[in-house]
Amino acid sequence: VQLQASGGGLVEAGGSLRLSCEVSRRTTGTYRMGWFRQAPGKDREFVASILWNGAVKVYADSVKGRFTISRDAKKSVLLQMSSLKPEDTAVYYCAARPPGMSEFNLWGQGTQVTVSS
Repeated sequence: VQLQASGGGLVEAGGSLRLSCEVSRRTTGTYRMGWFRQAPGKDREFVASILWNGAVKVYADSVKGRFTISRDAKKSVLLQMSSLKPEDTAVYYCAARPPGMSEFNLWGQGTQVTVSS
């Protein structure tokens, strides 16, 4: 499975962006797909995750009510980000956790999100 993230960019505070993670091949419904982010000088942190079948969405407290994770009809996992804040500035990564694994071990390249104040 290969993951390709896209959709990052520069946006003003309060604006919106949609990130997309294209998955290279079919996965089963029990793969968990996730978005993580890493700001300069900080550790990578969890943002949101969803099962490949679209169920069981989980969000970090810092993004609840502002970000929405979903799966489209093709092979992409989307992260709709609204009411963006400067502290959301980071490189965003998509990742996959195969069934039976305890950690996300498949990673795509990152996409930069910059929120100006």
